[in-house]
Amino acid sequence: MLRREQRCDSIAHMSETSFPWPHAPVHQLSESGTFFVTASTYNQEQHFRGAERLAILQRGLIKVTQKYGWRVEAWAVFSNHYHFVAHSPIEEETAASLSNISMELHSKLALWVNRLDDAKGRRVWYNFRETQLTYEKSYLARLNYVHQNAVKHGLVAVANQYDWFSGVV
Repeated sequence: MLRREQRCDSIAHMSETSFPWPHAPVHQLSESGTFFVTASTYNQEQHFRGAERLAILQRGLIKVTQKYGWRVEAWAVFSNHYHFVAHSPIEEETAASLSNISMELHSKLALWVNRLDDAKGRRVWYNFRETQLTYEKSYLARLNYVHQNAVKHGLVAVANQYDWFSGVV
């Protein structure tokens, strides 16, 4: 049986421990490598519906990842989310710049789409989630997932019919 002081110490220790939380993922970016990244809009709102908006989202994603030295292998953008597979910069020991990519891309796109919709201050993006790909099989599976995502969502019958993914450019 724990004494009262021991119980209090135990409870205090539990509250200091960080637990993974599915609604606000802890980003595991302490190592460089290859990552699968996905991000969605807040409440899955379709802020990027239409060719012009999808083109801006795609161009922004490519420009910002290149700015931070990430080598993107596959991407797909949609009205309410995007995915990409990329390698972190070789010269960096960590993948911490992925947070900078997300912040810059999301803030610029939010300002742009909110200006278009006359919705100043509206929250556009929810968060991003990354998975480090350490096995060839999971890497190939994620590449396939990204390229087939438009088919999965019923937007096209064949992946290469979708204009806003890396298989078209």
